Order: sequence, then structure tokens, then C-alpha cells
Amino acid sequence: MEARSEKLTFWQKLGYGMGDFYGGGAGTLISFFYLVFLTDVIRISPGLAGTVILISKIYDSVTDPFEGVISDRTRTKLGRRRPYLLAGIPLVFLSFFAMFYPVSFESETTRFIFVIATYLFYSTIVSIVLLNYSALQAELTLDYNERTSLATFRIFFSTVSSILCALLPLEIVKAFPDVRTGWIVTGVAFGLLFALPFIGTVAITRERPEFQKAPRPFQWKQVFIEPFQLRTFVYVLIMYVTAFTAFDATQSIVVYYIKSYLGRGSEVSFVLGALLIAQVISLPFFQWLSKRTSKSQTYMAGAALFVVVMFFSFLFTPSSPAAALYIFAILVGIGSGGVVIMVYAIFPDIPDVDELRSGERREGIYSSLTTFTRKLSSALAVFAVAQVLQFAGYIPPVEQAGKLIEATQTPAFINALRLFFVLIPVGFISFGIFFAGRFPLTKSIYNRLEVILVAMRSNAQVDETEKQDLIRKLID
Repeated sequence: MEARSEKLTFWQKLGYGMGDFYGGGAGTLISFFYLVFLTDVIRISPGLAGTVILISKIYDSVTDPFEGVISDRTRTKLGRRRPYLLAGIPLVFLSFFAMFYPVSFESETTRFIFVIATYLFYSTIVSIVLLNYSALQAELTLDYNERTSLATFRIFFSTVSSILCALLPLEIVKAFPDVRTGWIVTGVAFGLLFALPFIGTVAITRERPEFQKAPRPFQWKQVFIEPFQLRTFVYVLIMYVTAFTAFDATQSIVVYYIKSYLGRGSEVSFVLGALLIAQVISLPFFQWLSKRTSKSQTYMAGAALFVVVMFFSFLFTPSSPAAALYIFAILVGIGSGGVVIMVYAIFPDIPDVDELRSGERREGIYSSLTTFTRKLSSALAVFAVAQVLQFAGYIPPVEQAGKLIEATQTPAFINALRLFFVLIPVGFISFGIFFAGRFPLTKSIYNRLEVILVAMRSNAQVDETEKQDLIRKLID
């Protein structure tokens, strides 16, 4: 029995892809600016700012898996995933606006509590919406290469949103005489940008009715043990979390690196924009490379470029020409582009591997685990950066007449900044390269897997020898 090929229309890819305005943009804005927002605008210490994000991840570690189970067990006329995307439209806006609302309570403790509350609200909404959005991707097509094409659309919108989130927030803030008013407008504008595209996603996409058969009774083992028994999933999870920890660490510290070391604070938005534009331009190349080689090899190519380029930052000095900084940003963007698109192209294949063993479609569980690890990686990156800043003696700017006046940093702080700007991201992504080189799900093996799954779904006779061989290669 032949595995069927399922081509998606341009509009189906567009409708799905636009939903990642939220996933890409919100993550970028938080990675680039949230720590600075907390230390310089809310004015809590770097140590407390990192603690806020770490607390939210402890909360996520409890709630995320259960949100995935609930999603998998949902049955409505709209399907399993789209009802949550529909309900999330107003909540996405409200949670993002609240998180970037610049409170000015006199007590730092009160400001700290407010920040925790709003971040937990945001964390809950982003978990529910993004895990269902990611789970939906695995249902739209079962074709190996078409999933890469769908991931390209998704990452295109994600990166466009990231570009806007890198370029515009500080420009919006600077357009107002008071920095707090600027951040309020920023929260409203980006809250709408993240929420409204889900209208198109819900309207255009459709879920597969054959994936909505009655689930088996809930067991704890389904959530906390079985997913980690899939070797394929464990490998891609490591590739995922190490890569995004590397990128988030870079994004969190690059603002301090440019303004405090290079003395080019006015160019931060443009440097970040160059990085992200290069990332989106690189997507067609990496999609082509994936078809010529494999998803894991393409991941390694992008990650290797990222590692090599990061070491060149040691050559920068405050007197380095501006062109060198922009070339550096462009090359980092190209390398990260290859990693990002492949991570999202690989994820929809994982529920297929799970189906081989369990006979069920559990996209929600795997999506919740990857969503959680994505947020955990971001939290670890920002927490690490925050502690480095605290330990090295970061001096925050002084607010005068609604404007922030930068302080002169100590040599110890500058040296720590330069060192960790390279070592944190390179260390993490090197682990991703190691596991990508051992990733077992190649295109040829996936084609064999899909033949078995088609037979299982239609209750046809299954080649048990072939099935057991695939289980040994992909699961055991």
C-alpha cells in the first residue's frame, strides 16, 4: 500500500503560517527587550527580573503537559485545536498588554509581585494557544517535504513578526516624550498584531476527522513517561531546546553588548533587523538544501555556521566599522534560519513515530512538551544572562524627564559581557549539533514509516517484521 501524498494549497499554507506572528514575534520581543524593560523601566534588580521568568517556568512545568492532554481529548465540530485558537484571540491581546504595562508602584516588592502575576497570565495563554497551533501543523499534511514547505510559511511569518518586534518597539518608545507611555502603546500595538492573525488561521485551516477517534482512558504514563521513551523525540527535543536556548541567550544579551560595549545603542534595532531579515531570506535556500540532503543535515549546516560566526565577535572593538557589525548580524541570521526552519519541519513527524507504537494521534502532548521546553529554554537563557549582569555589576540607566540616560559600565562588566555573549550560545548549540548527527528519522525511513501507518489507519494487514524494524530504529 502506498503512502499518500498530500499537497496543500497556497492559501492553506498562508492561513496556517500567519498564526506564527504570535509565536515568533512575542518570543523575539521578550528575548530582546523584556529583561531591559524590567531592569530599566519597571526598575527591579536583574536578579529579581531573572527570578520572575524562572518562577513562570516552574508553573509551566506543572500546567503544560495537562494542557496538551486536554487538547488531545477535546472533541468539537471545529476539531481539537481550532476552538482554543479562537478563544485565544482576545486573551492573547490582554495578556501581552498586561505584561508590558509599565507600573510605577513605589515598593519594588509590589512591582515584583505585579510582574510575576502578569507573566504567569501571559505564560498560560501562550501555552494553550501555541501548543494547539503547533499540534495543528502535524494534521494539515502527512507529506515529508510538504511539511517542510509548511514550516517555511510558518517561519516566514514568524521571522517577519520578529523583524517588526526587533525594529519597532524602541522606535515606538522613543517617539513619545515619556518612556512609560511609549511602552503602553507598544503593548497595545503588538498585542493586536499577535492576536488578529488567528482569525485567518481558524477560518482557513481544517482538521482531519480520522484523527478524532475516541482516546483511550487517561493515564499518567501517557504524559510523563511514554514521550521520553521515543528516542526520536528525545533527540529532536535536545536539538530544539539547545538551539533556542542559544538564540535566546544571544538575543537577551545582544542589546547590552551593542549599547554597553560597542557604544552603538541607537543602532540596536537596525542590527537586530538585519539579523532577522537575513534569517527570512535564507529560508528558501534551507528548504532546498533539506530536499537535497535531509532535515537533520540542514540543521547541522545552519548550526555550524552560527557557531563559527559567533567566535568572530571577539574581534569587535568599539572602534570597529559599522559594516562589520551588520555583516556579523547577517551571517548569524543565516545560520539561525537553517536551524529554526528544520526544527519546525521535524516536529510534525514526531507524532507519526508515536502512532507507530501507540496507535493514537497525540500531537497535543508532544506540542505541549516542546512548547514548555521552548519557554524553559528562553527562561534559562534570560535567567543566565540576568545573573551574569547582576554578578558583573551592571549599572542601570538613570531616568531623567521621562528619558533613560545610559550609565558608564565597569571594565569587569564589559569583559563578562563579551565572554558570555559567545560562550553561552555556542555551548548550548554544540549539543544540538551532536544529537542532530545521530537523528534517526531520515526521509527514506519516514517513507517506510508512512506505508505502515497508512495500513494501520485503514485496518489493513501490517508487515510486522517491517514494523518492528522501524520501532528498533526510531523508538528503542
